[in-house]
Amino acid sequence: MLSIKSIVSSLPVILMALPKVRAGLDLSSTSNVVVYWGQNSYGASDGGLEQKPLATYCEDPNIDALIMAFVTRINGPGGVPEINLANTGNSCGTFEGTNLKHCPQVGEDIKKCQAAGKTILLSIGGATYSEGGFQSSQAAEAGARLIWETFGPVTNGDALRPFGDAVVDGFDLDFESTVFNMVPFANTLRSLMDGDSSKQYFLSAAPQCPFPDAANKEMLDGAVAFDAIWIQFYNNYCGVHSYPNNFNFDTWNNWAQNTSKNKNVKVFVGVPANTKAAGSGYLPVDQLAPVIEHARTFPSFGGVMMWDASQAYANNGFIPGVKSILTRIVSRVKRSFFRRGF
Repeated sequence: MLSIKSIVSSLPVILMALPKVRAGLDLSSTSNVVVYWGQNSYGASDGGLEQKPLATYCEDPNIDALIMAFVTRINGPGGVPEINLANTGNSCGTFEGTNLKHCPQVGEDIKKCQAAGKTILLSIGGATYSEGGFQSSQAAEAGARLIWETFGPVTNGDALRPFGDAVVDGFDLDFESTVFNMVPFANTLRSLMDGDSSKQYFLSAAPQCPFPDAANKEMLDGAVAFDAIWIQFYNNYCGVHSYPNNFNFDTWNNWAQNTSKNKNVKVFVGVPANTKAAGSGYLPVDQLAPVIEHARTFPSFGGVMMWDASQAYANNGFIPGVKSILTRIVSRVKRSFFRRGF
């Protein structure tokens, strides 16, 4: 049995070895819950199950980060981006001569969420994105600077900013069809974020589970330093529903450790948050538990991503159930330290 003095002196080592619990997206933790918001995927217009304002979901202690979806065009009419936030966009105006929504209330919600410790990312792409990327690397770099001026820190007083002076915490790249010149686009965004020391920014991607991902292969082939990737483990043979036979988290862990430009990148298990959130791949919490426990054995595991907020809230207990699985795993690790005499 160790003395009190020995326990106290050992605490710093123990705490360093344990996953840390912080507000917002914490890539040193394995208990992150990340949820997409913006597309009202559940689709209800009555009964209280339609998509709520962003700030509503930021009140949920089980959610660490929300990804706003989507920027559907980078170079739209008027030379500015376009955003689609489904029913939330109904209360937004539009900047004259453009298709860019003006949503000051969303900007206020972003700031409320960040004040509450949540990480807010903005996703570019989605299933309806049809620009195909860029015709040249120069155009891609210019596109990244345009996105930065529109959604990053206020650096250009003439830029049209749909969310006012709210600044997102990073960008997510979710391309689901062939795109060109996305490496210079992503690397320019990375450079712009790294050049701003005012806060931490994140760059993520959302490939589908078949490896290599057809749409994002160029960026993922050691060319871009992503902080996290949310693998869509659904709508494909390798989804969570195929565990243990074809579920291929091990393949993506191998990518993280050997191919990724950032060898510390975290890989998330992306899941549908309800029975109709995807074409296939939904699992209830009890069936999802062993899949998450398996993925947690790999060093690149960072947590769970869900599509999407409206679906999850229509599926009572899903978010807290998943969070419970993640924190229960962490608790077991903590108990194992103390059982060994600490």
